[in-house]
Amino acid sequence: MRSRHLRAAIFAAVALASATLGYCTKAQAQVPAAAQQHRSLLVRTANATWGLGAPVAVFAAQVHQESAWKPEAVSRVGARGLSQFMPATAQWWCELNQLAPADCQPHNTTWALRALVGYDKYLYDRTPTRYSAYDRMWVALRGYNGGLGHWQREAAVSGAAQPARGQVDAACGKARRAAVHCRENLGYPQRILVELQPRYLSWGPGL
Repeated sequence: MRSRHLRAAIFAAVALASATLGYCTKAQAQVPAAAQQHRSLLVRTANATWGLGAPVAVFAAQVHQESAWKPEAVSRVGARGLSQFMPATAQWWCELNQLAPADCQPHNTTWALRALVGYDKYLYDRTPTRYSAYDRMWVALRGYNGGLGHWQREAAVSGAAQPARGQVDAACGKARRAAVHCRENLGYPQRILVELQPRYLSWGPGL
């Protein structure tokens, strides 16, 4: 009887391991092949900007969402490169970081990854410190996609003195942001943190 139970336990463990391995293999297969050539650069950039333990998986998922790892990408509205910075945003970012116009190169892989990771840090540092790291990143990503100023104004009209992240999400479109843009803006962190991030957890920490 004991032997039969032991065999059953071993079978269950093997089945679980196989299922987990299959899930990981499937998730990794969903990472574009082009991503692998940028992995080490992204890890170095993230750790240099955020410190050791930087949420590398989040940044990788964000690049996946923005450009599918295509440095030459240009969106229908003119956003460019891996990080999909609009020309005006790229110019502002370069001026903020005292980069010469000749060094402002959205289609350059190194520039794009530094800009994405750096801008995320800029936004994250301006989110409520009372929030969890996950919620602060959620807010930063909403800011990356639609402007942190819109989020701040929606927080102000949410009806709470210190609104929770969900309360501000519910106030989307109730300040200056047109409500038609809320589906995209709320879906942006959802796709990055929930759907895409797990595919990149082998690259480094997530949230």
